[in-house]
Amino acid sequence: MATMREVAELAGVTKQTVSNVVTGRVPVRPETAARVRSAIEELGYTPNLVARSLATGTTKTVGLFVPTVVKPFYSEIVEEVEDVLEQHGYHLLLCTTRLDGERARRHLAGLSSRSVDALLIAGDRDLIDHLPLLADARFPVALCAWESEAPGDFPVVTIDYEQAGYLAGRHLRQLGHERVAVLASLPAHASRVEGFRRAFARDGLTVPDSSVFVPSEPTLAGSAAAARAALAADPALTAIFATHLSHGVLEAATQAGLSVPDDLSVIGHDDLQGSWRARKALTEVVFPKQEMARQATELLLRSITERAAPTNSLQMLRPTLIVRESTGPATGTPAADAGLATDA
Repeated sequence: MATMREVAELAGVTKQTVSNVVTGRVPVRPETAARVRSAIEELGYTPNLVARSLATGTTKTVGLFVPTVVKPFYSEIVEEVEDVLEQHGYHLLLCTTRLDGERARRHLAGLSSRSVDALLIAGDRDLIDHLPLLADARFPVALCAWESEAPGDFPVVTIDYEQAGYLAGRHLRQLGHERVAVLASLPAHASRVEGFRRAFARDGLTVPDSSVFVPSEPTLAGSAAAARAALAADPALTAIFATHLSHGVLEAATQAGLSVPDDLSVIGHDDLQGSWRARKALTEVVFPKQEMARQATELLLRSITERAAPTNSLQMLRPTLIVRESTGPATGTPAADAGLATDA
């Protein structure tokens, strides 16, 4: 295994200069740094991360908590965070809670010692009750993808989930829909339902509790069963908004002999992978997941560099609506905007 001394000799510099290039603590002239990196590559030198950590007081590692990596929403966040960290010479320590509150608590407790330089928590499921474990953390902490009420102890970079529901509701209203149902995981997606209701209230219409259906399980089968229940409860239904797993609604519509969107409009969430491969490409509200992950990670990296706790701020990124093939005018209505008020 090559040593730092051998790298220094090949590059014609001192060991300290090699150390400065590796750690980035002290600026090195570009031409000198280029020679050092060339020598590192030629010799296959790998820095001793443990020794570097002891010398600098840092680990060059950032922790990331996510509920799961099975769902594309979180896997995309993980990949973006890892890309940003790699660009800045940092490594990722990934922890998954797997929707297990006790597992989340153990992981957080284990990070209370300085094993990372910073921590990013994505998603508030199973974690919000355990955040006090980080009250005395000696590293910066930030939250992202936070849908419940944001705690005031940490900076938050998240999505305007209430606006996401509103966009879905306004789209259906502009298509003339009045008899609608919502499939939502509650209480996790309550803000999306509130936004959807706000869109209908703007036109003097109410989306009652009886029109909100909660899937019995977070699977396509659970979503399809909830959609069948919604169709059975109101045979005159013209549209369904699903906060997740909207392909289950398409399946239920097919089983009921309904044409999408002629008989039933379906609008989903989050541009999940596979939407374009569905029988009908789904109209969806899309979240800026990658931008959210990037902003949150860069916030933490700035805090590490400046050796200061990040400001406890709240940044909310706006979702967008992508209209595809699964939504159309309600039966018996003229065309899409139907003379309804539009948003500024």
